[in-house]
Amino acid sequence: MHLHKSYEPKDGSGKLAKYFLNSPLTMILGVTLLAIGYLALMVMPREENPQMVVSGSTVIVALPGATAKEVEKVIVKPLERKLKEVLGIEHIYGVAMDNVGIVNAAFYIGEEKEDSNLKIYDKVMQNMDIFPKNAMQPIIKPLDIDVDIPILSVAFYAKEGSNMGSTQLYDAVKNLQHQINALPNVAVTALKGGNKRQFNIEVDLGRLSGYNLSLGQIVEAIKALAYNVPAVKNRTNEHQIVMMGVKNAIESIKDVEEIIVAQYMGSPIHLRDVATVTDGHDIQNFQSASVSINQKGTFSTLGDQVTLTVSKLKGTNAVIIAEEVKKELETYSEALAAKGISYTITRNDGERANEAVNELVFHLLISIVIIAILLIFVLGWRESLIVTFSVPAILAITLFIAYITGQSINRITLFAFLLSLGLLVDAAIIVIENIHRHFHSVESAHQPIDELLIEATDEIGPPTNIATLAIILTMVPMAFVGGMMGQFMKPIPANVPVALIASLFVAYIFTPYFAKRMMKKPDHSKGAHS
Repeated sequence: MHLHKSYEPKDGSGKLAKYFLNSPLTMILGVTLLAIGYLALMVMPREENPQMVVSGSTVIVALPGATAKEVEKVIVKPLERKLKEVLGIEHIYGVAMDNVGIVNAAFYIGEEKEDSNLKIYDKVMQNMDIFPKNAMQPIIKPLDIDVDIPILSVAFYAKEGSNMGSTQLYDAVKNLQHQINALPNVAVTALKGGNKRQFNIEVDLGRLSGYNLSLGQIVEAIKALAYNVPAVKNRTNEHQIVMMGVKNAIESIKDVEEIIVAQYMGSPIHLRDVATVTDGHDIQNFQSASVSINQKGTFSTLGDQVTLTVSKLKGTNAVIIAEEVKKELETYSEALAAKGISYTITRNDGERANEAVNELVFHLLISIVIIAILLIFVLGWRESLIVTFSVPAILAITLFIAYITGQSINRITLFAFLLSLGLLVDAAIIVIENIHRHFHSVESAHQPIDELLIEATDEIGPPTNIATLAIILTMVPMAFVGGMMGQFMKPIPANVPVALIASLFVAYIFTPYFAKRMMKKPDHSKGAHS
């Protein structure tokens, strides 16, 4: 009788194989992994580019009446010196112009946005005494790369033949903008191009000097109209509340013309006496854009357009937001058409991100099929099926961990998955090849199949672990790359090591489990000792 000593695994790989080989939990674990991976793929935010931490602020200080040289001396240079005291600032750029000074502070890439903005705000507020007395309150505008870059652009234009004024298109899109901005996870919407309605006041300098008035007096009189309203005080003697209704101050050209700018010998001087008022568009806006359409190789211009840009909140799904905006536009398409307005989507990052993810999944499936076909010729169809299962299981783990760590699916995340794809099957192939060798070895003829599988997995554990660790270590330096490139490439060192570690666990747990149920041991009885 051939006596066989029971094999005890020495490495973690053999111990994992032994524990899960006959466990009812193994199959449940496999199905669970695939399920959570699929859910992660569906719910992970999709966007075209990875999210980068880029922080900076712009400080704007107005000094009315000052020349550029004066602004540089009393605002820009003192402010630059003070901001230099803030920790984490990489560059400071100052610009001095007539009446206003602008200082931009750019932080090192990776500095936390909220902390950086707070540092700038604190430093400016603590040093308000460095500004001249007639300087206006500083305006601090933080840079927000998450919401400053739009994911969707929609161009609105007047249909051919429609008699639409220069400001009507802008007003119609402005109303729609408010509805789009109310959608969930939409951060910023902006209108580019087009003309706003405004009253234009063209002052006659000859008449102005005739009344001995300055242009500043005209400006002050018009500005005063914006915030001078009657005060409502106390109650009547009968203890009733005084209710007052004041109609809109400016409703027509006549209202503007009636503005009193000064008194001359006891008589009021109205704006109409020194200026011509017209109801038109913002003539100071020299920007315009037009839409062209390609018809059989020739471009024809459809006319001036107003572009609505939509940005999303950080960490949200560009695909879902883009679809919501498109649906909202469709609900208003009939109302816009009735006004003679058409629109076309000129940019859609959500659509591009979705296409990239779907294309990756398609290429992953092709890769799995190629691996399966190659293994059929080398080891056999059963071994091929076992290894093929490991790829979606490993990717499922990687996707789920990426999701719970707050990552999004973008072009760099997809590149990390593609990069790791060739490395994922290494461990599973090594395990299945060693099991295949033991199955066909005459020395293993009398060894129980469970022990054979445990021993085959245990044998290759240490070298496979070291080889995988070596590959992981080649990825680690990428995590320490600084600057913009480091931020951009961050998903690679974050995801490839996770995928490689997952490949070890999947190989040690599932390969022996499926091998026991799918592979058959050859009959060595004729050549074996009894």
